[in-house]
Amino acid sequence: MNPGTIETFDLALPHGITLSCRAAGAPGAPLLVFLHGFPEGAFVWDELLAHFAPRYRCIAPNLRGFERSSSPVEVEAYRAKHLVADIRALIAAQGGRAAALVAHDWGGAVAWSLAALHPELLERLVIVNSPHPATFLRELRDNPAQQAASAYMNFLCRPDAEALLAADDFARLWPFFEMMGASWLTESVRERYRAVWRHGLTGACNYYRASPLRPPTGPDDAIHTLQLPAAMVTVRVPTHVVWAEADIALPPALLDGLDAFVPQLTLTRVPGATHWIVHERPALVAAEIERALAA
Repeated sequence: MNPGTIETFDLALPHGITLSCRAAGAPGAPLLVFLHGFPEGAFVWDELLAHFAPRYRCIAPNLRGFERSSSPVEVEAYRAKHLVADIRALIAAQGGRAAALVAHDWGGAVAWSLAALHPELLERLVIVNSPHPATFLRELRDNPAQQAASAYMNFLCRPDAEALLAADDFARLWPFFEMMGASWLTESVRERYRAVWRHGLTGACNYYRASPLRPPTGPDDAIHTLQLPAAMVTVRVPTHVVWAEADIALPPALLDGLDAFVPQLTLTRVPGATHWIVHERPALVAAEIERALAA
């Protein structure tokens, strides 16, 4: 098999969850794990899987709730501890340690927690436009600009959100991309997204329903009193953050004070790129991962 060929398989985890995975590279080679975000799927990493396959075993799972991965119906099943358990088990099944965990958006939320709580599982962390939980909490609670930018999160918590998103050929989902340009969103790419979304959107929406990190809607919201102990959010593995500065959902203020929680931090700012930088600038993202691996 060509090392850059993408293979697909279902990985059954010991705790009853199955993750549908995309992979490339030789089993037994140093492991790279790639975690996607909302409303995406593992396929968004294909170009990077092929790039790194000659030297690494590259695996991109569809997170629980996405594509053919297990999609529990209970909101509680999407709390951080369960999402982290999935990736811990995946890494254990692939040899027990990753040369790097690369993650974007919601995948990054999982990766931040895993790196803080289980640093022994990875040598380094690469984050692409995914806010650290402590700075995200601060900005959601105190910054009206972030509250406005994240207002969509409360829509996604509505009990009818998945039905509204699926209606009229997913008419409410395409603007997530299109409002930031999305010249990369060709009809073939749209069809790849449809193939993911047709499996259902309840799991994807449950990420938002299960998280206390969303803009407050009243004085009694949990976010006003939420505390994140330092031990839960301090990441002590070398961390390389790539931040597209034209991300309208995640403004660069989220980077302020990040080094207090990530002592070994390298930060690359990318002016003009948006939240969808993995689609827009895959060669740049690959180069930044190479830089992290070489450090």
